[in-house]
Amino acid sequence: MAGDEETANTLEATPTWAVATVVFVLIVISIIIEYLLHLLHKYFHRLKRKSLIQALDKIKSELMLLGFISLLLTVGQKPIANICIPKSVGESFLPCKSSTFGHAVEETKCSDQGKVSLMSREGAYELQYLIFVLAMFHVSSCVLTFALGMAKMKRWESWEAETRTLEYQFSYDPRRFQLTYQTSFGKRHLKCWSDNRLLRWPASFVRQFFNSVSKSDYFTLRHGFIMAHFAEGSHFNFQKYIRRNLEKDFGVVMGISWWIWLFSVFVIFFNAHGFYNYLWVPFIPLVMLLLVGTKLQGIITKMCLDSHDKSHVVRGTLLVKPSNHFFWFNWPQLLLHLLHFILFQNSFQLAFFTWTWYKFGLRSCFHHETEDIVIRLGMGVIVQILCGYVTLPLYALVTQMGTSMRKAVFTENVVKGLKKWRAKARKNLALRNHPHSARLSLDASLETSLSLGTSPSLSGHDASFSTVDFDRPSDDAEYVALEIREAQKAQGETST
Repeated sequence: MAGDEETANTLEATPTWAVATVVFVLIVISIIIEYLLHLLHKYFHRLKRKSLIQALDKIKSELMLLGFISLLLTVGQKPIANICIPKSVGESFLPCKSSTFGHAVEETKCSDQGKVSLMSREGAYELQYLIFVLAMFHVSSCVLTFALGMAKMKRWESWEAETRTLEYQFSYDPRRFQLTYQTSFGKRHLKCWSDNRLLRWPASFVRQFFNSVSKSDYFTLRHGFIMAHFAEGSHFNFQKYIRRNLEKDFGVVMGISWWIWLFSVFVIFFNAHGFYNYLWVPFIPLVMLLLVGTKLQGIITKMCLDSHDKSHVVRGTLLVKPSNHFFWFNWPQLLLHLLHFILFQNSFQLAFFTWTWYKFGLRSCFHHETEDIVIRLGMGVIVQILCGYVTLPLYALVTQMGTSMRKAVFTENVVKGLKKWRAKARKNLALRNHPHSARLSLDASLETSLSLGTSPSLSGHDASFSTVDFDRPSDDAEYVALEIREAQKAQGETST
């Protein structure tokens, strides 16, 4: 009977119409998913959201990696099952108190030696389910987190529009003088506990849960960013700049680094009975997330204190100066990597819980205790909501206050225009007999035209490269001119 059952499970005893039907359904599902991803790619391309296209490509590559791991498991089921280990070793570090070993066909070799397989075929098959569930949870978790963050930052659009009103210009008029603690930003952050580090950390911890990013925080940090990198009074759209940076960061978070995989292996290892990992592993993402949120709030307070110590009287509003020294190890990007780690580990734990529930039941030995179920589900949901709705908007704003601005300061149209102008200008200068004089004339013409808010016109030179095709030159020309002036200044210092 056992032999008949085994034969019935093979393709030799399966009707061809059944095999063809299953293959056809799988192909249709795959084509539909690929077509939906293609439509999403075309939609992002029409919106000219290059960062989101890169994030979509990263999703595809990560799904391909997880699929390749699953394929290796399928191919290596029998070789892995034929790796024999002593029975005493096989009975150690079990997820349950006790376990029984089956006698499948692939384990006959080990059974004859009085040993057990390193992993049975059934175990490898079940592990493929975990990989599939992990892929689903990782993608959905990242998308949900950034969707919550974008929803929270939606009101920043109205704040940015307010900076162009007469009321805002009157309130922040640089001809008005006031004390730092009279400003709305100073009233929020200059408290009795601000100068004391031991008191500032608990206060920053609590503040992240109550209006983590206020309007005064946004206006002050925006003003400090513009004053540090642009001319005073520039109509720079800070909110769109933050959104472009966040879209680039989304592509980073969608990936899975090797050190994150390594930690996931440790989580699986400590899932053995006796470690009581449900009492401490689910809290790791939560503790790290709260620590990051506290640090971000502390940075805002530190910037306020730094400006207050330099001058107690301000013109218009308090001026904060961006600097890397406010961040851990002078590295603002470290916070992004920490958020990346937090999101993946949280999605991994939710995926592991879902997988064990589906394959072994809710009350299996993996979740024998009621506390285990409550803690894992509760921490997973809390971290997901807290990261998307609280920490991510705070991160998006504060990390712009590093020493240097990021590449997203230029829109895609400006980047394309600059690259086109650079290629044509280099080609033209290479044909000139006196490249030094041509460069001076070219730079002067470019600076003059950009400062007037028009397309660069290289008068007196070849008309074939005399214009740069910007779609919206009036919005971004002044920032391009600023970047080129800085490059000219750096070249001058080098030559000197």
